[in-house]
Amino acid sequence: MKRRAFNWSLFAASASLVFPFSRFQLRINGQRLNQHLSELAQFGKTPEGGTHRVAYSAEDLQARDYAMKLMREAKLEVSVDAAGNIVGRRAGSDAARKPLMIGSHIDSVPAGGSYDGQVGSMGAIEVAQTLAENNVRLRHPLEVVLFQNEEGGTIGSAALARPLTDKDLSIVTNSKKTIREGIQFIGGDPDKLASVVRKKGDLAGYVELHIEQGGLLHQEQINIGVVEGIVGVNWWEVTIDGFANHAGTTPMNQRKDALLAAAKYIDAVNRIVTSVPGRQVGTVGKIQAFPGAFNIVPGRVATSLGLRDLDAAKVQMLYEKIQAEVRQIEVATGTKFDFKQVTSSQPAPTDARFRRVIDEAARALGFTTKLLPSGAGHDAQEIAHLCPIGMIFIPSRDGISHSPREFSTPADITNGANVLLHTLLKLDAMNL
Repeated sequence: MKRRAFNWSLFAASASLVFPFSRFQLRINGQRLNQHLSELAQFGKTPEGGTHRVAYSAEDLQARDYAMKLMREAKLEVSVDAAGNIVGRRAGSDAARKPLMIGSHIDSVPAGGSYDGQVGSMGAIEVAQTLAENNVRLRHPLEVVLFQNEEGGTIGSAALARPLTDKDLSIVTNSKKTIREGIQFIGGDPDKLASVVRKKGDLAGYVELHIEQGGLLHQEQINIGVVEGIVGVNWWEVTIDGFANHAGTTPMNQRKDALLAAAKYIDAVNRIVTSVPGRQVGTVGKIQAFPGAFNIVPGRVATSLGLRDLDAAKVQMLYEKIQAEVRQIEVATGTKFDFKQVTSSQPAPTDARFRRVIDEAARALGFTTKLLPSGAGHDAQEIAHLCPIGMIFIPSRDGISHSPREFSTPADITNGANVLLHTLLKLDAMNL
């Protein structure tokens, strides 16, 4: 009996009905994503080629309108919440599941770059667009959120994690508006902020794509950074009081020179912070001597201290070591130091499961990875109070950020968005 030849084309056609196109074969449209970034950069473009788009400015409002247009094209239900955040939603197939959130921000520092926050925001919209045009529906509801005023203190994301206070709303921003006025300007309602606050457990998780803003990935030619956590940021205003006196008639051994004490202090901060292994950083970022004249021994200095690390205990240890050396400087110079803490944020470690999923997604796409901390603050730091978080970094050329020279290549941007897409798909398959 003659055996009939097997019809592979017929099998393939029928198999596609049984085994549909794998969602893990999906890729974002890199050309479209980079075009959107280029178009977004026109709102507040500077002669130097960077972006000046501070929160609550006219340029910010224009960019928000543009972003909402893209979100609607991505088949998201778009709204502006009471805090002024732009929220795009798409229902999941399982109504019992909590939402998965992705996003970032589109406001910039004054005279900044065109990638900080913007890569993550346009990347999140591109992920939603890719899912929509391939008819891929997640089990979890999807929320794409563009948080307002990240650069002015993560205001939009903070509004989800806690009630904003009258003190918060009274802060004057770079746009010369108070935060209360700014929220109204962009379509929010500062009198209804309670409606924005989420409870812990309301979200299944949050993932943010971002440029590194440092130089490790670029220097080591690594494709993707898997963020192990966002450092705690601690700032102090430091005042040094000596005694102002005539510079010509006061002998060197009788002076109480506040600026000399400040010089010793600055050296001590650098020496102490670098004496301990790790990635901690310490910065004295400002200094001003009073009365500030050629012929007067400085009687007072206003300066600062900044300490950052993933380990809050290490920050406290460094601060205590600095304080011990300051006491010696006071004795040696006849001055008095005063430290007033003005900012204290706790470190926000990323979730171990999310780190693993990001690393697996990146490696499956053929990318090299590196585990590293984030030395800058992000919206993810606020959302960490509500749910597990993950962050994906792409290289920043020469480690430059908050500058018109800030740059990430189109290829790296595309890679990062693809990792975000596949991280989202993998998380959606988990029981979060």
